[in-house]
Amino acid sequence: MQQKLAPQPLVVHRQSRAWQRMLSGRRLDLLDPSPLDIEIGDIAHGLARVARWNGQTKGAHAFSVAQHCVLVEQIAALIKPAAGPHFRMAALLHDAPEYVVGDLISPFKAAMGKTYKTFELRIQRAVHIRFGLPPELAQGVTHAIKRADKIAAFFEATELAGFAAADARACFGNPDTLGIEWPAVLRHPEPVDASSAQAAFLAQFEALEAERRASADRPKGGARAP
Repeated sequence: MQQKLAPQPLVVHRQSRAWQRMLSGRRLDLLDPSPLDIEIGDIAHGLARVARWNGQTKGAHAFSVAQHCVLVEQIAALIKPAAGPHFRMAALLHDAPEYVVGDLISPFKAAMGKTYKTFELRIQRAVHIRFGLPPELAQGVTHAIKRADKIAAFFEATELAGFAAADARACFGNPDTLGIEWPAVLRHPEPVDASSAQAAFLAQFEALEAERRASADRPKGGARAP
């Protein structure tokens, strides 16, 4: 009988290279990421070239994490229409760490446990600080973004990843229970090439930044950060 090997803990040796060089010229330390080394251009470039669903989607192009992030932001805006641009920016950047750590499917993330999550959260905190969001979002904000994330996953699963509607509902919930009339462009996402996905992500980021600057110039009582 073949002996089963027990899984070994992941050991990170600090003397090994722990940084990644970005196209902007920045060097991001993956173990201790600095907000100063994070650039939105690097994020957009990376996310536009990371495939959702391990690339197992219909179409000539992979459905990228950049497209997914824009989709989640649009869904989040419909779920909480009065929340303002800070909330929507947090939704747009909810998967930003994947520009360096990649997009692991949920079952694999669960199997890896806390090790992967620790890396992901460190980068997420640095991203938030870099772009003027709280390092840790309020629980209600996190919950709303997660709900939008699952709705996006439902639409992607049924339209692109070959899921039956019943299977998608079991995994991600039923988006129709919210009573929102989802636009066809959200219900039926279509993969685009990496350059187009990158441009769309950057355009949405710039639009939200403009809204945030405008809200900061308003008298007190205007939009607040999440």
